[in-house]
Amino acid sequence: MAPQSDAVIEFRAVSYQLPTGRPLLCDLNLQVLRGETLVLLGRSGSGKTTTLKLINRLLKPTQGQVIVEGHATTGADPIRLRRRIGYVIQEVGLFPNFTVERNVGLVPRLEGWPAERIRARVQEMLELVGLEPKQFAARYPRELSGGQRQRVGVARALAADPPLLLMDEPFGALDPLTRAEIQGEFQRLKQRLQKTIVFVTHDLREALLLSTRVALLESGKLVGVYTPEEFRQASNPVVRGYFKAFETAP
Repeated sequence: MAPQSDAVIEFRAVSYQLPTGRPLLCDLNLQVLRGETLVLLGRSGSGKTTTLKLINRLLKPTQGQVIVEGHATTGADPIRLRRRIGYVIQEVGLFPNFTVERNVGLVPRLEGWPAERIRARVQEMLELVGLEPKQFAARYPRELSGGQRQRVGVARALAADPPLLLMDEPFGALDPLTRAEIQGEFQRLKQRLQKTIVFVTHDLREALLLSTRVALLESGKLVGVYTPEEFRQASNPVVRGYFKAFETAP
């Protein structure tokens, strides 16, 4: 276990259950270290997205504490907390009646940035994700391809320069070629920005490609935390099951 001072996010004996009593997450103890990309890997229903939503307080733990930058999320103002955490989801969540420029500048505008600073930041972010501002800033989401919308979603999440970035299967809906292209761009982007990133996927190749460490979840419980190399060599039957399924997939 890493020293506490290195942890930006901590889960301390965290459980979460639905109002019906059905548990989705059980006694999770986990640290996310400053500057790393921690991938939450697991099949559907394993607790990945639940874990992610506990970080930005879209969900509150039933038991235990989630600590973000030294403070329990349950004691934080949820709006202020979320504005310090970029959030990218598979469906992107762009406002369809906003231009790309307005979508990307949303959080800086809510934070009261002056208009000229917002405009400059939007241009910087679009260039960062490979979209030419003069070509894309005035477009609407319906006028973009899936890959372009995903890039806008990443630009929006980064616009206010949050220290933390949460990504929930952000490339899952893309075709294989576009997905591989954006994965490569994301690799370069994260090395440049040095953000702390928590990334949800069920795709083994993506997890090993993009992660600093992989946290494997199964049925709401943490199986283990591994570097990509440790994951490849692990003898745990759940880990080996992933490789077997991956090797036999069509």
